[in-house]
Amino acid sequence: MRDTENMAAEAEFDEDEEPSFSDPEDFVDDVSEDELLGDLLKERPQEADGIDSVVVVDNVPQVGPERLEKLKNVIHKIFSKFGKITNEFYPVGEGNTKGYIFLEYSCPAHALEAVKNADGYKLDKQHTFRVNIFTDFDKYMNISDEWETPEKQPFKDFGNLRHWLEDADCRDQYSVIFESGERTGIFASDIKEPIVVEERARWTETYVRWSPKGTYLATFHQRGIALWGGEKFKQIQRFSHQGVQLIDFSPCEKYLVTFSPLMDTKDDPQAIIIWDVLTGQKKRGFHCESSAHWPIFKWSHDGKFFARMTQDTLSIYETPSMGLLDKKSLKITGIKDFSWSPGDNIIAFWVPEDKDIPARVTLMQLPSRQEIRVRNLFNVVDCKLHWQKNGDYLCVKVDRTPKGTPGVVTNFEIFRMREKQVPVDVVEMKEGIIAFAWEPNGSKFAVLHGESPRINSSFYHVKSNGKIELIKTFDKQQANSIFWSPQGQFLVLAGLRSMNGALAFVDTSDCTMMNIAEHYMASDVEWDPTGRYVVTSVSWWSHKVDNAFWLWTFQGRLLQKNNKDRFCQLLWRPRPPTLLNVEEIKIIKKDLKKYSKIFEQKDRLSQSKASKELVDRRRTMIEEYHAYRENAQKIYQEQRLLRLDLREGVDTDELDSNVEDWEEETIEFFVTEEIIRLGEQA
Repeated sequence: MRDTENMAAEAEFDEDEEPSFSDPEDFVDDVSEDELLGDLLKERPQEADGIDSVVVVDNVPQVGPERLEKLKNVIHKIFSKFGKITNEFYPVGEGNTKGYIFLEYSCPAHALEAVKNADGYKLDKQHTFRVNIFTDFDKYMNISDEWETPEKQPFKDFGNLRHWLEDADCRDQYSVIFESGERTGIFASDIKEPIVVEERARWTETYVRWSPKGTYLATFHQRGIALWGGEKFKQIQRFSHQGVQLIDFSPCEKYLVTFSPLMDTKDDPQAIIIWDVLTGQKKRGFHCESSAHWPIFKWSHDGKFFARMTQDTLSIYETPSMGLLDKKSLKITGIKDFSWSPGDNIIAFWVPEDKDIPARVTLMQLPSRQEIRVRNLFNVVDCKLHWQKNGDYLCVKVDRTPKGTPGVVTNFEIFRMREKQVPVDVVEMKEGIIAFAWEPNGSKFAVLHGESPRINSSFYHVKSNGKIELIKTFDKQQANSIFWSPQGQFLVLAGLRSMNGALAFVDTSDCTMMNIAEHYMASDVEWDPTGRYVVTSVSWWSHKVDNAFWLWTFQGRLLQKNNKDRFCQLLWRPRPPTLLNVEEIKIIKKDLKKYSKIFEQKDRLSQSKASKELVDRRRTMIEEYHAYRENAQKIYQEQRLLRLDLREGVDTDELDSNVEDWEEETIEFFVTEEIIRLGEQA
């Protein structure tokens, strides 16, 4: 019925009359523009969008029309690294550019990246860029004349970052990951049992790394890297790098390099990022196709330079600008490998043979790029570069196939870096080489050669008269790795994994075998920084049973067997270089016998728990006495004025004070009397 009425109403409607869509007079529209057109309003152009994306680059070379195109190419190559450039403007006056330019990026984030990384960029000796956001000019032009006191930033006290070096008993620390990575602990090494310093659950998601001087502990997380330090291991810095897998520190601990395979894009390189450790700021990003040969960047000994190798190119960068040294890479056709000297800014690299051109090893001084030595090599299959720890020697292990000789022959080309014109000595080995290692602080090297079961270990000495002397050869060794003590002289020959953990402790001063032992299925060997102790371990990551780490003396005497559930990794905390000079170290070594009596007494007292408690109690008592004495002296000094007042200005604190006011008096007093009768003596 209602439908019929509606139809009738519609029939009465005049076809020429338009219906009214106006709102009633009392209608209130309560729908806001944000609700109705929210998506469109978000994309509405903002007034500052274009300006925030513009940077002003000052100290640009002033050039004429004939060189303008070349300048534009150079500028575009430098600044396009930070993002897409949509517009550029070069002001011109009197025929030349004015020395400043305007660059517009596709978004403000890229402009900020350009300011952060290109400000201070050294184009050449006369031109160092100053880069600012365009809007900064308005901000600096409208600075108030009234001084506003800046807000005080809260001081973050991380404690003494080198507190572990002050340990009274000189105990070194090490990190341990166990329970298949669920728990991480820091322990102080003690000959009786490890002392827990800090232990936390899920402290890291994969593994940990110490910085080169032991200041920081780095932990890995899905979102990035965290650095910890101080007495209580507080978090000091965080670096956000999604999916980070590998890290590397510069030797000076100023910079951290992180790698992630997840973050890289064509316009914004994020695979490798170099960070400033103190500020946490990103210094520069790099593309990376593969991390198979980590570290991609290798650092100079002082952290002033770092370098990477790509096809036919060696790129050397300088800090803190993170720019290419002299603004260009080295073109080295066929370069295979390179390595920095641990003691000087010298880089060594080798190039294989090419038709009639022999293979060569080159030593290059930086930053001058002067070639200080070139060594030509023939019939080369492969080369490996081995630097001695102080940079005194370089050994190039050369695998060759001499004409008319079947098989591969190995030569050790020994470069004497501290002598004029860098002379080279050669040691030829007829057998296959399993391992090579320099003595860290000395001129000896050890070689494992031969084939199982006839593996031999040989020890050589590089003498100052230009000869290399074979000191000793041990036959039939069960070893595939060489581990020198950080202080030299002592080493461990280890047969890891497939060789069932055979261990030989050697003193190379007279080439004696101090002890032969075994840690079944050992996967790792780690010397402590002082060379007093060495740890062998079976990691859960390589072997699922018998997971533990054992502590030995440098002579091969077993001190501890520490079984940890699903033990994974042990890393000793490095020590920074000593502050003592060579002469001071010689004096200490000379007087070592005098100190050794004190150390031996401490060792005897620490043999039993009761003795340890007695030592601790005595130490507490002497500390309480010193505190009491210091407080008494303080009170005595505070009462000095009162004493002077009571004694009418006479200072009696010192025995020889006010000598001129002294009066001498002679005092006699009766002591005793004895009467002797003469007649009785007769």
